[in-house]
Amino acid sequence: MPANRLAQIVLLPELKLEEIVAPNRHWARLVTKKVSQMEVCPKCASPSHSVYDQRTVVVKDAPMRAQMVFLEIKKRRFFCKNCKKPFTESVPGIVKGQRTTQRFKRSILWACEHFVDLEKVQRTYRVSAGYVFKTLYDQLELKRRTRLYPWPSTIGVDEHSFRRNKILGCTEFASIIVDYNNKRVMEVVEGKTTAALSMQLNTIEGRDNVKNVCLDLCDPFKNWAREFFPQAKIVADKFHVLRLITPALLRKRYEITGTRADSRARRLLTMSSHKLDYWDRRALLDYLTKYPDLNELYHWKEGIHAFYRIKGANRAALTFTRMTDAMANSTLPEIKTLRKTFLKWRNEILAYFETGITNGRTEGYNGLAKLVQKRAFGYKNFRNYRLRLLSACA
Repeated sequence: MPANRLAQIVLLPELKLEEIVAPNRHWARLVTKKVSQMEVCPKCASPSHSVYDQRTVVVKDAPMRAQMVFLEIKKRRFFCKNCKKPFTESVPGIVKGQRTTQRFKRSILWACEHFVDLEKVQRTYRVSAGYVFKTLYDQLELKRRTRLYPWPSTIGVDEHSFRRNKILGCTEFASIIVDYNNKRVMEVVEGKTTAALSMQLNTIEGRDNVKNVCLDLCDPFKNWAREFFPQAKIVADKFHVLRLITPALLRKRYEITGTRADSRARRLLTMSSHKLDYWDRRALLDYLTKYPDLNELYHWKEGIHAFYRIKGANRAALTFTRMTDAMANSTLPEIKTLRKTFLKWRNEILAYFETGITNGRTEGYNGLAKLVQKRAFGYKNFRNYRLRLLSACA
């Protein structure tokens, strides 16, 4: 490969290689100078050809094969006739006032994403811990800005715990917004209230694009979706509806047996009966005949599972009305509470049979958020956590 071609690959644009100083295998200094016919004044944008001075700067560049690279650049000083003031020429790829190239910062970002810990990045690149942290999150912010786009047609919303507030003694939450069309996390919001969601997501354009919003049975999310996307259809997550009666079922079983140790009995009670074999189903039904209240809760659970196996929105609406009417005749307080919840979320529950959308993708990204937290042993700064999660789920 010719020397000039190699220099074009190694060096920054508009730089000419004059000498290579490599005293050992650990580092090398490339002596360069900028070659250009004229420079533009950064204040008034006037072209200038008057060179009256020269100065040398040393900038750290991305390493090559574990060898640190330093660029020794001979920069010229120009005089602007319009401003009557001097200025130093700039080099593409180096931000004014900094002693590292953008290529070096992108290399640190790559190392932070692939190395085991940030201490190894610090030792490899021979920089301070503060520089690694600052460069990492600055580069993550730049990557985030390249992925901005309007609202998609279908989104999912869910929350997960972010940290424990020791002063107030409560758990702080973060809400995750998932883009179902592009299969990625679109945004992460601090808090789960309607006001927090509206304030932090107000800058994203294209609200009219959203046609479906899938969420769990959370009132703040429902109120936010109604206000923020008035034309969208709100869909209640199927899994969260199915598990509404599970706590009451397990609580009633605990009152009878007095123990939580029997995991097989818990599994038989919570599973749908059509997934059980003949002998498990027969043993379970024989057991339930001894306890009428537990038997009634179990059959209501099976009724909800059967409800979600219905095909067609009209048939589902008719079955839903019959099911809630039958719940009114029950004497169990758990069923009366369940009926109130069903009536409150009727439209959102029936919307599932029109769209077929669940919050499974959002729950999967929630699990990935937990892995991001565990890898860092928790986050104190929400901005850093948000950038990390958006980068991991991009």
